[in-house]
Amino acid sequence: MGPWANFALGFTYLSPVVSTYTLFGTALADGGPPMIWAFVMAGCGQFLVALVFGEVVAQYPVAGGVYPWARRLWGKRWAWMTGWVYMWALLVTITSVAYGAGPYIAILLGFRPTVHTTVLCTVALILISVLINYAGTKALSTAALIGFSAELLGALVVGVILLTTHRFHGLGVLFDDFGAAGDGSYLPVFLGAAIIGFYQYYGFEACGDVAEEVKDPGKVIPKAMRRTIYVGGAAATFTCLTLLLAVVDYRAVISGKDSDPVVGVLFDALGEAGARTVMAVVLISFLSCTISLQAAAGRLIYSYARDEMIIGHRLLRKFSAARAVPPYALLIAAVVPALIAVGSLISTDALTKIVSFAILGIYAAFQMVVLAALRARLKGWKPSGAYRLGRWGILVNVGALAYGVFAVVNIAWPRTPEAPWYDNWIVLLSGGVVVFAGLVYMFTTHHYGRGDAPSGNAVPD
Repeated sequence: MGPWANFALGFTYLSPVVSTYTLFGTALADGGPPMIWAFVMAGCGQFLVALVFGEVVAQYPVAGGVYPWARRLWGKRWAWMTGWVYMWALLVTITSVAYGAGPYIAILLGFRPTVHTTVLCTVALILISVLINYAGTKALSTAALIGFSAELLGALVVGVILLTTHRFHGLGVLFDDFGAAGDGSYLPVFLGAAIIGFYQYYGFEACGDVAEEVKDPGKVIPKAMRRTIYVGGAAATFTCLTLLLAVVDYRAVISGKDSDPVVGVLFDALGEAGARTVMAVVLISFLSCTISLQAAAGRLIYSYARDEMIIGHRLLRKFSAARAVPPYALLIAAVVPALIAVGSLISTDALTKIVSFAILGIYAAFQMVVLAALRARLKGWKPSGAYRLGRWGILVNVGALAYGVFAVVNIAWPRTPEAPWYDNWIVLLSGGVVVFAGLVYMFTTHHYGRGDAPSGNAVPD
């Protein structure tokens, strides 16, 4: 995998079109037009995390990303739990992305989107993605580059058309909530709408998940991670801005009268033929994002199994040399998300809940690595890879941890007091179940102690 393919993998995982189109209506209804500032907030915070990750991967370019990094920075137990949380978060994120594509598939193919058709489309997209992943690393690289090109070009073209032919507002609306906050403070409303920014800015770590498939990873991957933040964040913010200025009636969205402003804007601005063409490009973005997510999840599960950290490791660590993929690990990365999609039929507002847990799990796993890096620094770790932060290391690390803790608290915070308690606390409860199940699994099977891969070797004795 070359440097541009590695960047494209991170970009298509981060996917500005997927995150914006999936949550634009929700964020606008919750926070009004100023919700766009969530992109700036999340982008700055995750950039600090990307700097820390770049320093770690430069020294430890090992497949699987956060799990092997945590293993070397702290030790086996910490790494086991980091990998466990990240694995489930990735599997749920695959579901959330594929699920978000359901309504667009329905519009493109001309049938009415329902909960059941959305689940069927979700499973179909997951199946197509895993078949492309099975074709091998070269096919993955090609798919990532195609997805990157289509997504970036599509976002720019649609954005320019909206700005020049379908713009109804000036930039002043970015500072007007149009009554979203009611009579209270805007801050709680903004923090609720900020889910769109939190959902946007991860995916850069996928560049490191395939570290063993990249030439000169210590130099290439940190640069690809930063480039993913720059380009992906700019594209997402531009996409959101052009959609915002093209929405005619914000109050209709905030009140719930207009529940799907993205589709409305595209059909009004481009006509039916143009809107369906855009839907096709959007689906390429959803597909390439799902492919990249599966690739990352497959490499994590493979890395986990290679170190004998999980049941079934003898099968999951098998590797196809001909195609350079872990076939059974990829199978898990398809079957489990499909089952989660089917299970979502029992829940109302399934997409928001799936997305919220996915973000919580990803951010929690990220912060476990950030905390491990800070602990290692304080105990004497001096990064020795091709990319180093130097004297800024401690400051950046502390900033990344502070942002991550704030984001995790905000994501898990209950915001629907009128709902049943278990529904109001569903995100935190889901996270607690994953951690509790992981602790029980870890201390009853002792898989964390079986592998002989290096652990805790970042810190000098």
